[in-house]
Amino acid sequence: MSTLTWIIAASLFGGILSLLFAAILTINVRISWLSILISYAIGALLGAAFLNTLPEALELSDNPMQVTVTVLFGILLFFVLEKLVLWRHCHLEDCEVHDPSHGTATPASHPMHDHGRSGTMVIVGDTFHNFVDGILIAAAFIADTQLGIVTAIAIIAHEIPQEAGDFIILLNSGYSRRMAFLINLLSGLATLVGGVLAYFMLHSMDFLIQPLLAFASASMIYVAMSDLIPGLHKRPEINATIQQVTLILLGISSIWFMGNLFTHG
Repeated sequence: MSTLTWIIAASLFGGILSLLFAAILTINVRISWLSILISYAIGALLGAAFLNTLPEALELSDNPMQVTVTVLFGILLFFVLEKLVLWRHCHLEDCEVHDPSHGTATPASHPMHDHGRSGTMVIVGDTFHNFVDGILIAAAFIADTQLGIVTAIAIIAHEIPQEAGDFIILLNSGYSRRMAFLINLLSGLATLVGGVLAYFMLHSMDFLIQPLLAFASASMIYVAMSDLIPGLHKRPEINATIQQVTLILLGISSIWFMGNLFTHG
């Protein structure tokens, strides 16, 4: 397949798959499944960042310091964006940005709604994040097809619990299940838009591929460390910790395996 076809397929497949899984999770209220997915997503994100995108960025650069500075700047940038409610993820519990009471997210069946305020923030933030994900996927595929596939897998892994959390927030904001699904679907198309635009942009400005790969690394590291890992500390018991570490290692191992499979395949 051509690079553009890979980008389109990864963007569409990732968006649709993550949304379908999210809808199933929220309809069946399988919170334990969500916890498993979050642990796995942490491993996938960290594995993709440290085993794939960051090494590729360093390989493309004549000055490793430029790459590490870009990663550092990216982490700080995503921190600022989170403060602006553009990067924040919700994963069903204790999302202070979307919950004005700073408490646990209200169940979807709860009669009290926030008249759409949280839903609007979710839509804006999720659409922006999906657009950036599309750009990062495109940069990875242009650099190397194998890198693009691994990056897309890591992004899909963390999109599933993110979409599930956003779905719950939309329901709490007064949206019907059908409307929440359609809004998330439209928001997911931003990944495709970002990917296609980046594909044509990067062909004439290929010097941006290396810094974008560094930004991709920063994005994955930031989401894993700032957004996902803190939630795991709410279950400090030894059995939960063993399960979490095992799933994180499974996520890292799967990314390592996929990278080697496509490298030697």
